[in-house]
Amino acid sequence: MSALDQFPVIPVIVIDDVADAKPLANALLEGGLNIIEVTFRTAAAAGAIEAIANAFPEMLVGAGTVVTPEQAKIAIDSGSKFGLAPGTDPETIAYFKERGIPFIPGIMTPSDIQAAIKAGCEHLKFFPAGAAGGPKLLKAMAAPYAKLGVKFCPTGGVSLDNMNEYLSIPEVFAIGGSWLATKAQIANKDWSAITVQVKEALAKAAQA
Repeated sequence: MSALDQFPVIPVIVIDDVADAKPLANALLEGGLNIIEVTFRTAAAAGAIEAIANAFPEMLVGAGTVVTPEQAKIAIDSGSKFGLAPGTDPETIAYFKERGIPFIPGIMTPSDIQAAIKAGCEHLKFFPAGAAGGPKLLKAMAAPYAKLGVKFCPTGGVSLDNMNEYLSIPEVFAIGGSWLATKAQIANKDWSAITVQVKEALAKAAQA
């Protein structure tokens, strides 16, 4: 079993200020979750990953929105223990494999799934989950590949209200959630609210 299979929920985080990285990670840990995806959507991403990796070695810190081998190098050198992308880029996948770091490419169609499998990936990101067709589409699309051991992490449009519709699908190993720590909450340093939301999500996941 991969380390990624231990967590039913992966918080998808956008960090604008590196100074917020450690208190945010601590808020997640206080809620019972020791995994985080820091997206490469801001200039602070690499610094935030490095800060979390150094301060909380027990946390599985990953880099999201990694779309080039150059970003992959920065992410891994900063301390990322896994990576994710919205799409499937063979060169980026190859770089992660060379470095021995798990990578979760994004898929939205059966052709995407087959391309990812061909590149040697088993954990895939279904994105954008809600806009693409939600649990109904993922369940139908995953079925032909079930015997190959392919697993999915739906992200995009996933919420506390619908997360278990995804987690009830056998091929889903986790859901990605941006609501667990919103940009506004991070900016306002509302760490206690984030901890509460994590606890709620984990309690909900336990019912799936």
